[in-house]
Amino acid sequence: MEHLGILSVIIPLFIIVMAIITKDVVVSLISGIFLGELVIHHFHPFEALLAMLDGFVGLFAEGWITKTVLFALLVGAIIKLIEEAGGVRGFITYLDKKQKNIDSPKGALMLAYILGVIIFIESSITALVAGTVAKPLCDKNGVSREKLAFVCDSTSAPICSLIPFNAWGALLLGLIVTAIDSQVISGEGIALLMESILFNFYSIITVLLVLAVILFNINIGSMADAKPHPVEMPQTPTENSYKSPLLMILPILLLIGLVPLALYYTGDGDILKGSGSTSVFYAVVGTLLFIYIYYVGSRQMQHTVYFRSLYAGISDMIPIALILLLAFLIGNVIKELGTANYLAELMQGNISPILLPLLVFLVASLTSFSTGTSWGTFSIMMPIALALAATFDLYIPLMIGAVISGGIFGDHVSLISDTTIISSMASGCNHIEHVRTQMPYALIAAGLASLLYLIMGWVMQ
Repeated sequence: MEHLGILSVIIPLFIIVMAIITKDVVVSLISGIFLGELVIHHFHPFEALLAMLDGFVGLFAEGWITKTVLFALLVGAIIKLIEEAGGVRGFITYLDKKQKNIDSPKGALMLAYILGVIIFIESSITALVAGTVAKPLCDKNGVSREKLAFVCDSTSAPICSLIPFNAWGALLLGLIVTAIDSQVISGEGIALLMESILFNFYSIITVLLVLAVILFNINIGSMADAKPHPVEMPQTPTENSYKSPLLMILPILLLIGLVPLALYYTGDGDILKGSGSTSVFYAVVGTLLFIYIYYVGSRQMQHTVYFRSLYAGISDMIPIALILLLAFLIGNVIKELGTANYLAELMQGNISPILLPLLVFLVASLTSFSTGTSWGTFSIMMPIALALAATFDLYIPLMIGAVISGGIFGDHVSLISDTTIISSMASGCNHIEHVRTQMPYALIAAGLASLLYLIMGWVMQ
């Protein structure tokens, strides 16, 4: 097996250490890519720099990569357009008028839970909408904001990873397809991603655990000491408060519906053989066209405001698009370094392949916890996990699920995670208190997930 020895392991470790120190995934990935090219090109800095730049530009030669990046950018545009048109506010106002039907502690949390499940396009908007909508009802019914933040946080990233018709799915699909195109693994990208959902144990357990907490009022650790917030008088409604909830509902439903239709079309009648990158690209373009006709045609938004919002939404997603591109590039570099081959040689006869799914989950968890980002963790761990799966003939969807679960668990309990911060903000509770009260539930879910990865590593061997 070809590899560059211990240097092939130092590069991924360097990225993890850099991410811990800088708390910046982009800087860490760029540094790791350059160091990797430096090793590959025999420590000639100029050649390494040129190779890194050429590799970055060369990514756009792949149609699926370009479509995936465009998808991520245009999803940001859709979110921004819905917000600017008053769709989110209209949805909140509509639910507010229906509060009499769910006016109880359990009903208030169930509202946040249901919103977290059905709004799976983007984790941040999920937490924002669920927290903002349910907060007044939770205050009224004596539900602590810490518990609301827990529900919002636990139905954002976990749901987005379980229903991957969003930017999460685009990133994960891109990482899987990179390994397929590089002949590290074989199979259909979309099929492997969909199968891996069954092995995303942390997310599945977390979503079920949150439901049980709501239905049976389970308070563990410091959550039992969390106090409800005093009831506050509602703010004076603004004009945007009376916008139709359809401004939000219809575009999201169309976006969700177009993805399987496009998969069917690109797969010549077989959804599992459809092109994931092409399908999500078609879906967002179709949704943006619909939004223009709907919003501008019904005078909910002016032509100039539409395009101003579209550009602003694209701008918001540029950091995510950059992470996508760097994730694809680091995958190519790690392949050239032969990292997985070297690790396979080290573990041959020393570490049982049965333990690999569990070890991947734990390492991904530590990386995500330290950096506060699941996406950065995916980009670091997925190429290695897929190569190890191929080398040891492990079930590929199981290894994919272990990476995703680890990335989400670490992100879930990290103080610097964006979704954790947004969940605290949307729910109106102290950030540190949110992390402290959520931690016991997350550790329970992670413990159960670890046990399942150990069992499945043995069963799938």
